[in-house]
Amino acid sequence: MKERRVVAEISVVPLGTGSASVSDYVVSCLDVVAASKTVKYCLTSMGTIVEGPLGEVLEITRRMHEVPFNRGALRVITTLKIDDRADKKLSIQGKLDSVRKKRPQIRL
Repeated sequence: MKERRVVAEISVVPLGTGSASVSDYVVSCLDVVAASKTVKYCLTSMGTIVEGPLGEVLEITRRMHEVPFNRGALRVITTLKIDDRADKKLSIQGKLDSVRKKRPQIRL
């Protein structure tokens, strides 16, 4: 049986870095996602939206969680939200299109 594709939001927050800026950590976490050949992603201002097989999304989340520790962070808080459906295929674009169809004037 083929593994379902999920849409998920991943947010990795490093603490104890000595700086309020996290953009260097964000770039390093994005490198983890970009290395995947099967996961699509979209950076937002508050996290990264990913689309792919559940197992790979979970593995990417684990690797992203480790990035700040590997860069010297003392604490890391990672939040993962997963949208998984058995009744139809999910995609980042499909979720946006569904909202656009109902409210075309909304900026996405």
